[in-house]
Amino acid sequence: MSEEEICWNEGSFLAQLYSSPIPHGQFGHIATLHRLASYLDDEVQCKITSAQRTEFLRAYYTRTLQFLISNINADWIQHITAAQRTELWDGLFLRGPPDQALLVLMDAIGSISPSAGLDHLVSILERFLQSGRLTVLLWSRCQETAPSDSPQLRETLLGRLVALPDLTANKLHPHNKTVFLPQQYYPLLASGMLTALERTCQALRGLDCSLAFVALTLGKACVQGHIFEVLAPTLSSSTSSDMVWQRVCWKLLENVPERWLESVLTGLVQAVNRPDTLSRIMGNLVLKNKKAHFVITHKLLLLQYKYETRVLRVVLGYLADDRERRPLLLQVLRALCQAWANPSAVRHTTLEQQLYVSRALLLCVALLDDAELKELRSELLQCMLGGMQSHLDSSVVRVRRMGMVVGECLSSRMDIDGAKLKFEYEQDEETKELLSLLAPPSEETKPVAGPQDPPREVEVQTVQSQAAAARTSAAVPDSDLDSDDELTPYDMSGDQEMSPAAPPRYLRDCLEAFLSSEDPVRVELSLRAVEGLVRKNPSTAREVSVELSKVLLHMEDRYGTEGFLSLRRSAMVALAVTHPVAFLTTEFYSMNYSLRQRLDMLEVLATSAQELSQPITDKGVPSKGIRAVTVDAPPYPDDDTTHWRQVVERRIQSKTKLLSKGVTRPPAKPTPNRFAPVAGHYFFPLLRNYDRPQVTFDLLGSDHLVLGRLIHTLGLMMHLAVNAPVATQMAYLNAGMVRRGVLFAVCSVFLSMPSQSLLVELSDQLFETRAWLADVAEGDPDADCRSLAVQSLVLLEKSLKTELDPTALGLQS
Repeated sequence: MSEEEICWNEGSFLAQLYSSPIPHGQFGHIATLHRLASYLDDEVQCKITSAQRTEFLRAYYTRTLQFLISNINADWIQHITAAQRTELWDGLFLRGPPDQALLVLMDAIGSISPSAGLDHLVSILERFLQSGRLTVLLWSRCQETAPSDSPQLRETLLGRLVALPDLTANKLHPHNKTVFLPQQYYPLLASGMLTALERTCQALRGLDCSLAFVALTLGKACVQGHIFEVLAPTLSSSTSSDMVWQRVCWKLLENVPERWLESVLTGLVQAVNRPDTLSRIMGNLVLKNKKAHFVITHKLLLLQYKYETRVLRVVLGYLADDRERRPLLLQVLRALCQAWANPSAVRHTTLEQQLYVSRALLLCVALLDDAELKELRSELLQCMLGGMQSHLDSSVVRVRRMGMVVGECLSSRMDIDGAKLKFEYEQDEETKELLSLLAPPSEETKPVAGPQDPPREVEVQTVQSQAAAARTSAAVPDSDLDSDDELTPYDMSGDQEMSPAAPPRYLRDCLEAFLSSEDPVRVELSLRAVEGLVRKNPSTAREVSVELSKVLLHMEDRYGTEGFLSLRRSAMVALAVTHPVAFLTTEFYSMNYSLRQRLDMLEVLATSAQELSQPITDKGVPSKGIRAVTVDAPPYPDDDTTHWRQVVERRIQSKTKLLSKGVTRPPAKPTPNRFAPVAGHYFFPLLRNYDRPQVTFDLLGSDHLVLGRLIHTLGLMMHLAVNAPVATQMAYLNAGMVRRGVLFAVCSVFLSMPSQSLLVELSDQLFETRAWLADVAEGDPDADCRSLAVQSLVLLEKSLKTELDPTALGLQS
């Protein structure tokens, strides 16, 4: 295509979205969004042809959404109005192909950390569901006679579509949206499926449609929840009068994969209330599909026993409802007779399962006609005699009673020569229920929605928040107005200027602002909020502590922010306290740091160590606002500021002589020193490379300012680690380190100062220095210290030989 047509790639047109600075590029970005929206709207009169629009939707729509999401924190997005964002930015997700939009939104929500961008995407997904985009998605798939995507992509879409409540709950809990909850979402999905089926019924009169994807959705959704509670009433009413609806339902169930067919059938038989309803929805699926045959004729009747009697009546009535399915009813009856008369089953199965089989047997016998009874009389007689014997031999009263009741019912139904069995037993609810199963179905099994009832529709309530301020102005003549002099001016001295932007609520938003934003207001708000967010969300702070510490350490005051240094230092201290790892200590000797940054590291380490060493009290400090109100609020005129009890107490104390006072307050509650467990991580890395000069950093050379600050910080850490188990090792290493540093400094002094200046300015300290050096050279446990002391003595003697007789100062060796 030519450049005038579609020129879509990240290097050209898409890059225009974020290439220009703010605010000069803001209107350009809005124009670009308008152009993007024109590719999604067929009604817009523009130069875009149908072929270009189709190509964009096929090849570039997903990439466009991904590009927008990757730059969701761009500065210009924060400056456009809410209406523009809703219409242009959000509209791109709500007007394009819904399957692509859903995949992009779900992937982004699953990968983005808690931030304002995540909240924005969640709100778009919420509108996506509430605006009926699920219906559009399902219907668009029905219009495809052949799959247009790969099986892997289709499976991914199916997983996102059906597991949306689980995915959002795992990501957003406990801030999940109501529409994402299973009790809200699955009815919404069922409503979309019903609409897609209805449109399919209407379109089949002239077009070909495919139910493959809807069948996949139905099967996977039935594994997650019973959506037939919503589907069954509408399917029942629609299939009762429309043969096209019946054929659509049959085709839908035939396309359900076998791995999900059991969940679909069990959900369906529990949702319908009449056998004829199940017949209209299922058709002869039990004859065409082996899995359906196994589930309906065997698993629901013999292997499981958790369903109500109504479900058994529906399943068996479904088999008896059609001439082609009638042989299956006889097959089921034979299997039930064998299970009920089996002595081993009577002894080893639970009472609930035996009762379940007894119910199914009686319901099945009640559905037989006279010809079938005559055909099966010998088998039923054998079942009755053998089964009664097995049940009557049991020591359990309920089992014996169950055998009596079933035997009576079978003999009554077979009517053998007019003879009927009759036992004496105590009747209860269980026996009454079994006896009633031979009677015809009662009125309670009517369908949920009959032909005369309108289809049950699922209404999706769209919550729209509209804020409208009603302002009423009355036009009155100027002569009726009072004088402005009588109006008391409003005190606006305490008003504060409103910030044009809201402070960030997530740490990752702050990090994003520091890394990419060029907006001074946004950067300042992030800098002021970051400390509170770190202390409020320690788990999130641990995840971003290293990256955020790096950014803050290299951050410069580009916009003249008031209190920049203190805000930056407080944020770094909060990070070090929340996640006291040795990042700053290991970075202290790294390359590409200035002396100012290294001093900042030492200051942060010292301050965080002090905070960690302080005990945490349970008493909360009242906020400034509360204290101000408490102090400034004037008392009422009738209130006495001094309570009478206080007056009496003061008088008693003034006239009482106290020899001594006991403990006036309870002893302080001991609290652990939080610095003790991490003191080694603070201390030892700072001693690792002190004697290894680097290209830009030499502690023992020109960078003596940092050396002094380092020794001071080490001493402070030593003091704060009082009673810590590692304090002994720290003290030993610290003492040797300090002595070596001091001896090196003394060597440097003797080597650098002229002999005359050394004698004039340091004459009073030479004798004391010489004695100390001699003691170190003879008795210091550190070999390096002894060597440095000897070198210092040699340098001192050599330096003074030219000025004085060394014997006069007692320096002769």
